[in-house]
Amino acid sequence: MAKISLDRFQLQFISHQNEKMSYLDGIHEAITGLCRWVQLRMKDASDNEVRPIAYKVKEWCKIMNVTFIIDDRVELVKEVGADGVHLGKNDMPIAEARKILGDDFIIGGTANTFEDVKAHYEAGADYIGCGPFRFTTTKEKLSPILGLEGYKEIIQKMKAENIDIPIVAIGGITKEDIPEIMKTGVNGIALSGCILNAKDPASETHDIMEMMREFRYTNIYKHLMEEPK
Repeated sequence: MAKISLDRFQLQFISHQNEKMSYLDGIHEAITGLCRWVQLRMKDASDNEVRPIAYKVKEWCKIMNVTFIIDDRVELVKEVGADGVHLGKNDMPIAEARKILGDDFIIGGTANTFEDVKAHYEAGADYIGCGPFRFTTTKEKLSPILGLEGYKEIIQKMKAENIDIPIVAIGGITKEDIPEIMKTGVNGIALSGCILNAKDPASETHDIMEMMREFRYTNIYKHLMEEPK
């Protein structure tokens, strides 16, 4: 399976558009703010609409050393040369996508329960997008809300069954939510509206990146200090 850099994984930007920003605008702002993992998600668009945007994002990501994931479109991932695909609960099964893409591409899957996580892990997923944390307007057919307790429960069950796979929390997350969500044991946070709706999206992204780095390095130091001498 593809190897994931947890430094990049810790903050993911998922594309969306609003009245002031296009899909490309939002991704450009996130990359400018030093986000190192972006997902192009254009759920209701055709491949012909997504393709030119995907090629442009691929170009930016190559220059800036950013991991580039495309939502759902397995064949387009291969054509464009993106780093991987994210598959929702109603998209192509992970095992089928792996047969098409091979081991060099990243494959992520959406989960709402521990059973989802376990199934994706056993099917060969490289990471899990777990949520929603709370209600979000960027996704239709929303699964039950998890909240902090939901993440804690899933992480505990994963540890009990020795399931080791990176988890990114997703769904209606704000900047203020991040510290408490990270304390549940997830490996990263996925954001969309929080960045797009900011007064200065690039600056907001940069601030969140700094927050995530500080949290990660503090945890590494704490872990080292707790290790037996």
